[in-house]
Amino acid sequence: MTAEIDLPAYFQRIDHHGSAAPTLATLAAIVKAHAAAIPFENLDPIVGRTPALDLAGLESKLVRGGRGGYCFEHNLLLSHVLRALGFQVRGLAARVIWNQPEGRVTPRSHMLLHVDLDGAPHIVDVGFGGLTLTGVLRLVDAVEQPTPHEPFRLLEDGGYFGMQALVRGEWRPLYRFDLQEQFQPDYEVTNYFLSTHPASHFRTGLMAARALADRRLALRNREYAVHHLGGETERRVLDSTEELRRVLTDEFRIDLPADPALDQALDGLPR
Repeated sequence: MTAEIDLPAYFQRIDHHGSAAPTLATLAAIVKAHAAAIPFENLDPIVGRTPALDLAGLESKLVRGGRGGYCFEHNLLLSHVLRALGFQVRGLAARVIWNQPEGRVTPRSHMLLHVDLDGAPHIVDVGFGGLTLTGVLRLVDAVEQPTPHEPFRLLEDGGYFGMQALVRGEWRPLYRFDLQEQFQPDYEVTNYFLSTHPASHFRTGLMAARALADRRLALRNREYAVHHLGGETERRVLDSTEELRRVLTDEFRIDLPADPALDQALDGLPR
Protein backbone atom coordinates (compact mmCIF):
# COMPACT_ATOMS: atom_id res chain seq x y z
CA MET A 1 0.00 0.00 0.00
CA THR A 2 2.19 2.83 -1.27
CA ALA A 3 -0.41 5.30 -2.59
CA GLU A 4 -1.41 8.17 -0.32
CA ILE A 5 -4.99 8.52 0.78
CA ASP A 6 -6.67 11.93 0.67
CA LEU A 7 -7.29 12.32 4.39
CA PRO A 8 -9.07 15.72 4.18
CA ALA A 9 -11.56 14.27 1.67
CA TYR A 10 -12.15 11.21 3.84
CA PHE A 11 -12.65 13.29 6.99
CA GLN A 12 -15.10 15.51 5.12
CA ARG A 13 -16.97 12.42 3.89
CA ILE A 14 -17.44 11.08 7.43
CA ASP A 15 -17.84 14.54 9.00
CA HIS A 16 -14.88 14.07 11.34
CA HIS A 17 -13.44 17.33 12.64
CA GLY A 18 -11.62 16.08 15.73
CA SER A 19 -8.11 14.91 16.48
CA ALA A 20 -6.06 12.92 13.98
CA ALA A 21 -3.53 11.72 16.58
CA PRO A 22 -3.13 7.91 16.65
CA THR A 23 -4.97 7.40 19.94
CA LEU A 24 -7.85 5.25 21.10
CA ALA A 25 -10.12 8.30 21.26
CA THR A 26 -9.35 9.18 17.64
CA LEU A 27 -9.88 5.60 16.50
CA ALA A 28 -13.23 5.38 18.28
CA ALA A 29 -14.41 8.69 16.81
CA ILE A 30 -13.43 7.69 13.27
CA VAL A 31 -15.08 4.27 13.53
CA LYS A 32 -18.35 5.73 14.80
CA ALA A 33 -18.40 8.47 12.15
CA HIS A 34 -17.49 6.08 9.32
CA ALA A 35 -20.32 3.68 10.20
CA ALA A 36 -22.84 6.53 10.24
CA ALA A 37 -21.70 8.23 7.04
CA ILE A 38 -20.69 5.47 4.62
CA PRO A 39 -23.40 2.82 4.12
CA PHE A 40 -22.99 -0.88 3.67
CA GLU A 41 -24.38 -1.85 0.24
CA ASN A 42 -23.90 -4.41 -2.51
CA LEU A 43 -25.19 -2.58 -5.58
CA ASP A 44 -22.15 -3.61 -7.64
CA PRO A 45 -22.31 -7.36 -6.91
CA ILE A 46 -26.05 -7.63 -7.61
CA VAL A 47 -25.32 -6.60 -11.19
CA GLY A 48 -22.26 -8.89 -11.40
CA ARG A 49 -19.68 -6.12 -11.09
CA THR A 50 -16.60 -6.82 -8.97
CA PRO A 51 -15.84 -3.89 -6.63
CA ALA A 52 -12.41 -2.31 -7.04
CA LEU A 53 -10.20 -2.76 -3.99
CA ASP A 54 -7.29 -0.53 -4.96
CA LEU A 55 -7.04 2.79 -3.15
CA ALA A 56 -8.00 4.89 -6.19
CA GLY A 57 -11.12 2.79 -6.71
CA LEU A 58 -12.08 2.89 -3.03
CA GLU A 59 -11.74 6.67 -2.87
CA SER A 60 -13.60 7.18 -6.14
CA LYS A 61 -16.57 5.14 -4.95
CA LEU A 62 -16.81 5.49 -1.16
CA VAL A 63 -15.21 8.89 -0.56
CA ARG A 64 -16.04 10.98 -3.63
CA GLY A 65 -18.81 8.99 -5.30
CA GLY A 66 -21.45 9.05 -2.58
CA ARG A 67 -21.54 5.27 -2.46
CA GLY A 68 -20.99 2.56 0.13
CA GLY A 69 -19.70 -0.95 -0.18
CA TYR A 70 -19.21 -4.23 1.61
CA CYS A 71 -16.59 -5.45 4.09
CA PHE A 72 -13.49 -5.42 1.87
CA GLU A 73 -14.19 -1.91 0.63
CA HIS A 74 -14.99 -0.45 4.05
CA ASN A 75 -12.16 -2.04 5.98
CA LEU A 76 -9.51 -1.64 3.30
CA LEU A 77 -10.39 2.05 3.03
CA LEU A 78 -10.21 2.39 6.80
CA SER A 79 -6.87 0.56 6.89
CA HIS A 80 -5.39 3.14 4.50
CA VAL A 81 -6.69 5.94 6.72
CA LEU A 82 -5.36 4.44 9.94
CA ARG A 83 -1.92 3.69 8.54
CA ALA A 84 -1.66 7.24 7.23
CA LEU A 85 -2.43 8.47 10.75
CA GLY A 86 0.29 6.30 12.28
CA PHE A 87 -1.73 3.36 13.60
CA GLN A 88 -0.31 -0.18 13.45
CA VAL A 89 -2.88 -2.13 11.40
CA ARG A 90 -3.15 -5.69 10.12
CA GLY A 91 -5.92 -7.20 8.06
CA LEU A 92 -7.65 -10.37 9.28
CA ALA A 93 -10.26 -12.73 7.84
CA ALA A 94 -13.29 -14.33 9.47
CA ARG A 95 -15.77 -17.13 8.87
CA VAL A 96 -19.30 -15.71 9.12
CA ILE A 97 -21.61 -17.75 11.35
CA TRP A 98 -24.46 -15.21 11.69
CA ASN A 99 -27.74 -17.02 10.92
CA GLN A 100 -25.85 -20.20 10.03
CA PRO A 101 -26.64 -23.70 11.38
CA GLU A 102 -24.48 -24.63 14.36
CA GLY A 103 -21.35 -26.48 13.32
CA ARG A 104 -21.44 -25.41 9.69
CA VAL A 105 -18.01 -24.55 8.28
CA THR A 106 -18.15 -21.37 6.22
CA PRO A 107 -15.38 -19.79 4.10
CA ARG A 108 -13.15 -16.95 5.27
CA SER A 109 -15.34 -14.42 3.51
CA HIS A 110 -15.24 -11.45 5.88
CA MET A 111 -12.56 -8.83 6.54
CA LEU A 112 -11.81 -7.10 9.83
CA LEU A 113 -8.87 -5.14 11.25
CA HIS A 114 -6.38 -5.74 14.06
CA VAL A 115 -5.03 -2.48 15.51
CA ASP A 116 -2.20 -2.24 18.06
CA LEU A 117 -2.50 0.67 20.48
CA ASP A 118 0.33 1.12 22.96
CA GLY A 119 1.16 -2.57 22.65
CA ALA A 120 -2.42 -3.71 23.30
CA PRO A 121 -4.40 -5.44 20.50
CA HIS A 122 -7.80 -4.10 19.44
CA ILE A 123 -10.40 -5.14 16.85
CA VAL A 124 -12.11 -2.77 14.42
CA ASP A 125 -14.73 -3.68 11.82
CA VAL A 126 -16.80 -1.10 9.91
CA GLY A 127 -18.11 -3.56 7.31
CA PHE A 128 -20.49 -6.09 8.85
CA GLY A 129 -23.77 -4.74 7.53
CA GLY A 130 -26.68 -4.57 9.94
CA LEU A 131 -24.49 -5.31 12.97
CA THR A 132 -21.43 -3.33 11.99
CA LEU A 133 -19.19 -2.70 14.97
CA THR A 134 -19.49 1.00 15.80
CA GLY A 135 -16.88 0.95 18.53
CA VAL A 136 -13.39 -0.41 19.18
CA LEU A 137 -12.97 -3.71 21.04
CA ARG A 138 -10.02 -4.77 23.14
CA LEU A 139 -8.86 -8.22 22.07
CA VAL A 140 -9.67 -9.88 25.40
CA ASP A 141 -11.60 -13.03 26.20
CA ALA A 142 -15.14 -13.11 27.56
CA VAL A 143 -15.47 -9.43 28.54
CA GLU A 144 -18.67 -7.59 27.67
CA GLN A 145 -17.63 -4.33 26.01
CA PRO A 146 -19.93 -1.37 25.35
CA THR A 147 -20.14 0.30 21.95
CA PRO A 148 -22.27 3.24 20.76
CA HIS A 149 -24.83 0.55 19.86
CA GLU A 150 -25.03 -3.02 21.21
CA PRO A 151 -22.58 -4.55 23.70
CA PHE A 152 -20.10 -6.93 22.06
CA ARG A 153 -17.74 -9.58 23.34
CA LEU A 154 -15.03 -11.91 22.08
CA LEU A 155 -14.78 -15.55 23.13
CA GLU A 156 -11.37 -17.20 22.69
CA ASP A 157 -11.07 -20.92 21.97
CA GLY A 158 -7.78 -22.49 20.94
CA GLY A 159 -6.40 -19.44 19.16
CA TYR A 160 -9.72 -18.56 17.52
CA PHE A 161 -12.00 -15.72 18.57
CA GLY A 162 -15.78 -15.67 18.27
CA MET A 163 -17.37 -12.23 17.79
CA GLN A 164 -20.76 -11.90 19.50
CA ALA A 165 -23.31 -9.11 19.89
CA LEU A 166 -25.97 -8.79 22.57
CA VAL A 167 -29.20 -8.52 20.56
CA ARG A 168 -32.51 -8.27 22.46
CA GLY A 169 -30.99 -9.85 25.55
CA GLU A 170 -29.33 -12.76 23.73
CA TRP A 171 -25.70 -13.19 22.74
CA ARG A 172 -25.68 -13.84 18.99
CA PRO A 173 -22.59 -15.18 17.20
CA LEU A 174 -21.46 -13.11 14.20
CA TYR A 175 -18.20 -14.62 13.00
CA ARG A 176 -15.05 -16.51 14.00
CA PHE A 177 -11.48 -15.47 13.24
CA ASP A 178 -7.85 -16.05 14.13
CA LEU A 179 -4.91 -13.66 14.07
CA GLN A 180 -3.25 -14.81 10.84
CA GLU A 181 -2.50 -11.68 8.83
CA GLN A 182 -4.21 -11.34 5.45
CA PHE A 183 -2.97 -9.34 2.48
CA GLN A 184 -4.46 -7.58 -0.53
CA PRO A 185 -4.29 -10.68 -2.80
CA ASP A 186 -6.21 -12.71 -0.21
CA TYR A 187 -9.04 -10.20 -0.27
CA GLU A 188 -8.96 -9.85 -4.06
CA VAL A 189 -9.62 -13.58 -4.52
CA THR A 190 -12.54 -13.66 -2.10
CA ASN A 191 -13.90 -10.37 -3.42
CA TYR A 192 -14.03 -11.77 -6.95
CA PHE A 193 -15.77 -14.96 -5.83
CA LEU A 194 -18.41 -13.21 -3.73
CA SER A 195 -19.21 -10.64 -6.42
CA THR A 196 -19.46 -13.05 -9.37
CA HIS A 197 -20.45 -16.54 -8.23
CA PRO A 198 -24.15 -17.11 -9.00
CA ALA A 199 -24.75 -18.70 -5.58
CA SER A 200 -23.23 -15.83 -3.60
CA HIS A 201 -25.80 -14.05 -1.44
CA PHE A 202 -24.23 -10.77 -2.55
CA ARG A 203 -25.29 -11.64 -6.09
CA THR A 204 -28.79 -12.87 -5.35
CA GLY A 205 -30.27 -10.09 -3.22
CA LEU A 206 -30.04 -6.48 -2.16
CA MET A 207 -28.46 -5.49 1.16
CA ALA A 208 -27.94 -2.08 2.71
CA ALA A 209 -27.21 -0.89 6.25
CA ARG A 210 -26.29 2.26 8.11
CA ALA A 211 -25.60 2.89 11.82
CA LEU A 212 -26.89 6.27 12.99
CA ALA A 213 -26.42 7.61 16.50
CA ASP A 214 -29.84 6.48 17.75
CA ARG A 215 -30.82 3.72 15.34
CA ARG A 216 -29.69 1.16 12.81
CA LEU A 217 -31.13 1.01 9.30
CA ALA A 218 -31.27 -2.31 7.48
CA LEU A 219 -32.58 -3.34 4.10
CA ARG A 220 -32.83 -6.85 2.69
CA ASN A 221 -34.39 -6.90 -0.76
CA ARG A 222 -37.64 -4.98 -0.17
CA GLU A 223 -37.81 -5.49 3.61
CA TYR A 224 -36.81 -2.26 5.37
CA ALA A 225 -36.22 -2.11 9.13
CA VAL A 226 -35.36 0.71 11.51
CA HIS A 227 -33.96 -0.62 14.80
CA HIS A 228 -34.15 2.09 17.47
CA LEU A 229 -31.50 1.84 20.19
CA GLY A 230 -33.05 0.29 23.28
CA GLY A 231 -36.49 0.44 21.72
CA GLU A 232 -38.79 -0.87 19.07
CA THR A 233 -38.16 -1.97 15.51
CA GLU A 234 -40.20 -0.50 12.67
CA ARG A 235 -40.60 -2.74 9.63
CA ARG A 236 -42.19 -2.22 6.25
CA VAL A 237 -42.09 -3.67 2.78
CA LEU A 238 -41.09 -1.37 -0.07
CA ASP A 239 -43.56 -2.54 -2.68
CA SER A 240 -42.55 -0.29 -5.55
CA THR A 241 -39.15 0.15 -7.07
CA GLU A 242 -39.65 3.92 -6.84
CA GLU A 243 -40.04 3.66 -3.07
CA LEU A 244 -37.03 1.37 -2.88
CA ARG A 245 -34.90 3.88 -4.77
CA ARG A 246 -36.14 6.71 -2.54
CA VAL A 247 -35.16 4.85 0.66
CA LEU A 248 -31.75 3.96 -0.75
CA THR A 249 -31.20 7.61 -1.67
CA ASP A 250 -32.79 9.46 1.26
CA GLU A 251 -32.26 7.09 4.21
CA PHE A 252 -29.08 5.24 3.29
CA ARG A 253 -27.66 8.32 1.52
CA ILE A 254 -26.50 6.35 -1.54
CA ASP A 255 -25.98 8.22 -4.80
CA LEU A 256 -27.54 5.64 -7.09
CA PRO A 257 -25.67 5.26 -10.36
CA ALA A 258 -27.51 5.72 -13.65
CA ASP A 259 -27.17 2.08 -14.68
CA PRO A 260 -29.80 0.13 -16.66
CA ALA A 261 -28.45 -3.11 -15.14
CA LEU A 262 -29.12 -1.77 -11.64
CA ASP A 263 -32.61 -0.64 -12.64
CA GLN A 264 -33.31 -4.15 -13.90
CA ALA A 265 -31.92 -5.74 -10.73
CA LEU A 266 -34.04 -3.56 -8.46
CA ASP A 267 -37.17 -4.18 -10.54
CA GLY A 268 -36.51 -7.92 -10.30
CA LEU A 269 -36.31 -8.11 -6.51
CA PRO A 270 -39.00 -10.41 -5.07
CA ARG A 271 -42.22 -8.75 -4.01
